[in-house]
Amino acid sequence: MNLDIYNTIAICVSVAGSVIIIWGVLVTLFYFLKAEISAFKNDDSLKKREFARFNFGTYLLLGLDFMLAADILHTIHNPVLSELYVLAAIVAIRSVISFFLTREMKEANL
Repeated sequence: MNLDIYNTIAICVSVAGSVIIIWGVLVTLFYFLKAEISAFKNDDSLKKREFARFNFGTYLLLGLDFMLAADILHTIHNPVLSELYVLAAIVAIRSVISFFLTREMKEANL
């Protein structure tokens, strides 16, 4: 099997991860603006802001998962040490974000 297919698939998966993160930003911006509007109406907007933040965290984690998969495919295609460093950095970032997001969600009972 030609290894160039891994590179093409990796690019598609990476683009999908980017699209997920961008979509998460747009959805979060919508929820944030909605929370700010209800703050002007003297509603309790803190819970709505927290929801928007945690919602964005889930999109971010999902997007990073896709990017992790893309980097694994890139590493299969081009197994050099620098690619492994990028892969390790993404795994570390994703693990830290996941740990703190999960902990905060448990504390907030969301």
